[in-house]
Amino acid sequence: MKLLWFLPTHGDSRYLGTSEGARLVTHDYLAQVARAADALGYYGVLTPTGRSCEDPWVTTASLIGETRRLRFLVALRPGLMQPSLGARMAATFDRLSGGRLLVNLVTGGDPTELAGDGVFLSHEARYAQAAEFLRIWREVLSRSHDSGSFDLEGEHLAVRGAKLLYPPVQRPYPPIWFGGSSADAHALAASQSEVYLTWGEPPAEVGRKFADVRARAAREGRTVRFGVRLHVIVRATEDEAWRDAEALISRLDDETVARAQGAFARMDSEGQRRMAALHAAGRGRRREDLEIHPHLWAGVGLVRGGAGTAAVGDPKQVAALLDEYRAVGADAFILSGYPHLEEAYRVAELLFPLLELDHEDEAPPKLATSAAVLSGPFGEVVGGHYSPKVARG
Repeated sequence: MKLLWFLPTHGDSRYLGTSEGARLVTHDYLAQVARAADALGYYGVLTPTGRSCEDPWVTTASLIGETRRLRFLVALRPGLMQPSLGARMAATFDRLSGGRLLVNLVTGGDPTELAGDGVFLSHEARYAQAAEFLRIWREVLSRSHDSGSFDLEGEHLAVRGAKLLYPPVQRPYPPIWFGGSSADAHALAASQSEVYLTWGEPPAEVGRKFADVRARAAREGRTVRFGVRLHVIVRATEDEAWRDAEALISRLDDETVARAQGAFARMDSEGQRRMAALHAAGRGRRREDLEIHPHLWAGVGLVRGGAGTAAVGDPKQVAALLDEYRAVGADAFILSGYPHLEEAYRVAELLFPLLELDHEDEAPPKLATSAAVLSGPFGEVVGGHYSPKVARG
């Protein structure tokens, strides 16, 4: 399996729903987390997106020089940029990082936030737009390796003669990771993503989602890999793990939970609806209320949007839960824990020895050019022959 960690660009804390013990978002702190993940051997880090977070592209680009092998899973937002611009950003990042970019497609699920960003499309229309966006994005990057251009007239997007002069290191383009729980999301994942992600629902439910995406992809002659986004609270003993899980939500009050749940209810995200249903808001915050599957705990979702479940237990118990997800098809896990710096070390020390990690199979390729690229006054190539050569190393 591949194991990724998380960059907390919305801040960090020991307790959810309170500023007590909170850590501000600073470049120094994010660099500490990134360097730790790199040194400990995580495959990559996910960077969140949204108005409550620092911009993921600027943040992760600033961390390229702080790391050596760590990959960055960075959000691409179809409604907030044009696909050719997104292609140039991805190619530049991939080149400057030496082939360490992973792309996380995000269509958005909060109508209030989307409206603030100037996006007023319905849920269905956002996925239709995202499909057109990805088709253009993929074609522009793929054709950049032989200087080809691309035209498309779609319902939402159109380009004529779209091209990219500087190709990405990864061929034909950096891999696309994408998560969503609706039928529209499954269709998009099956047709255009390399990795389908889901939040940590019980393994049987995750298996059903994987099976649907797998079948849809097969009908299109494609294969898709699968991953799970999950928090983790792993300790030397089970009792210690559950005590720390309870401590994480110990500062919450009913008003804070109700306010968070009200915000989540306004979203049109099927995945968020499923997360909210797992913890049955209002029943209580005891372990028996929130343990929805052996060692799978929904307490995080009381006040945190998105991924709302955590694997809780001693190392063998957490590893066994990950194996349950592996049994239904997962081969990548994006984990996180509060606070993220200390927990990156704890997970690596306690959990890594029990897992079959596969982080060295795809060493980022190195890019070289066989001749100089000469630029004219408007940035076009006017002389020389650009020939990217990829070498494993």
